[in-house]
Amino acid sequence: MTETNQQQDAQKTERDAKQKESEQLMHRLIQEIDDDPDNYHTYYDLGALLVNLKSYSQAEELMMKALGLFADKSRAAKDTLTYGLGNVYYAAGEFQKAIAQFNKVKDSKLKSDAYMMLAQSYMGNNDHKTALAFALTAAENHRQDPQVNQLIADNLLAVGSFKEAAQYYDKTLASDPKNGHAQFDRGIAAVVMGEDATEYFNQAKQLDPKYYQKGQSRLADIQGALTKKKTDQNSKDDQTNA
Repeated sequence: MTETNQQQDAQKTERDAKQKESEQLMHRLIQEIDDDPDNYHTYYDLGALLVNLKSYSQAEELMMKALGLFADKSRAAKDTLTYGLGNVYYAAGEFQKAIAQFNKVKDSKLKSDAYMMLAQSYMGNNDHKTALAFALTAAENHRQDPQVNQLIADNLLAVGSFKEAAQYYDKTLASDPKNGHAQFDRGIAAVVMGEDATEYFNQAKQLDPKYYQKGQSRLADIQGALTKKKTDQNSKDDQTNA
């Protein structure tokens, strides 16, 4: 058996094991709902499992049903399930619907998480300025959270604030140095600012080879744009000096 076939067999075995584990968890959660139908947390957990299994329609249906059952019983139940429904829509790529749900969350404990998800949803819609505003708001209660700092950095990078993006990537990597995604994007910021990006890209290639490979065309586009800008500037200077 070749090494590739062995890898494929190992991956299939792992997938089958995860599938079996998910099915067992689903049966347990359904049983818990039957045993204690007044516990809204179990509906939330089952919805999250369905999202993980990419069963978005079923997850949406379950969350809507749970909201019908619990929305009038407590603010905490309503907000938790509303947040859960937002997560369903976000995972399904229905960002506008997700935004509508996350905006309804009032619970102070969930609010920061909702701001995070609003930032990610607006980012999904390529509205990076609004995403940045929500990410910065989320950071007020999560200043040392590498996930929040990376979200801020990603949106700063997208709007062209490279120096500030680099600062937030540095914060992210101080807490999470093995984050290949952040290493690569810190390298992008370094390239634009004329810094040496070699170490960032080497780290990214080692830590997250898929993201590194995916980013090569983006890196080439940026390098091409910088070269063109430099060439245009040199031509302009030559004309001025002529």
